[in-house]
Amino acid sequence: MRYLRSGGRIPVELPVVIRWKSGGKNRVAEGKTASISSNGVLLSVPVKLPAATPITVSVDLPVEFTKMPLRLVCKGRVAAHKAKSPGLSAVIDSYQLRPARGIEVAQIAPRATKSPSRKVNGPKNPRGGGRADVK
Repeated sequence: MRYLRSGGRIPVELPVVIRWKSGGKNRVAEGKTASISSNGVLLSVPVKLPAATPITVSVDLPVEFTKMPLRLVCKGRVAAHKAKSPGLSAVIDSYQLRPARGIEVAQIAPRATKSPSRKVNGPKNPRGGGRADVK
């Protein structure tokens, strides 16, 4: 099966962790990105996986560009192995930007401001900090 690239690739080398299942067990490998596009990634990793293997790719993005610690988590599948090198290409089916390890969401979320249009639900916080659920 061939996958067509629809986005431009950005050559960037960042540490990467990939996860997949094999033989009913969760597997993990570490490596580096070689390039990333809007719908795919080229990885240098020490494993060879069959085409169409579902994988999860995690990359911590540089704070110099994101202004806060963020992790890019992509779900996709192996497209092919790069010939004569320890690498593979993968199609990205979905992705999320998450706070990087050790950073709580509350630390990077915009500060809440008191506004009459805010909807407050749920019981009062037992520790005395107002309502437990603010939307």
